[in-house]
Amino acid sequence: MKLKVGLGYDSHKLVDKDINQFPFILGGIIIPNDKSCVAHSDGDVVIHAVCDALLGAAGLGDIGTLFPDTDPQFFKKDSQELLDHVVTLISDQGFFVNNIDLTIILEKPKLFPYKQAIANNLARILKITPDSVSVKAKTNEGLDAVGNGDAVVVHAICLLINNL
Repeated sequence: MKLKVGLGYDSHKLVDKDINQFPFILGGIIIPNDKSCVAHSDGDVVIHAVCDALLGAAGLGDIGTLFPDTDPQFFKKDSQELLDHVVTLISDQGFFVNNIDLTIILEKPKLFPYKQAIANNLARILKITPDSVSVKAKTNEGLDAVGNGDAVVVHAICLLINNL
């Protein structure tokens, strides 16, 4: 049995929603917010960090290499489709996801009401049980761009298992 750990990180600038066409999406769940992420795809910072964690653990590069923001085919792309593709890639290498642990750093809105929905949706895509997805939400206590409400950051870590 081979175990691999991957660490993912992503951040996005937040702007007033009326400037941006995207809703505010975390882990495939639309979160009511007066701001949304500046991004080439749909700006789902959670899924982007999870993709990087999975790709890193499997030794398959990173999300920017696989889905470059210079490629028009990924413009306004649903990040859940990107994650689904990453799951296929790691599966083709003989890996499956054991668990994911996420920390979302965002000043507002409060994410407690959405954490389980995010975990459930990620578990569905990753083909694991929801109790194998940990979603934690933190503020940045008013510090830097995140604390000022101008950005969102996500850290993700995963454990992959290969039984081959």
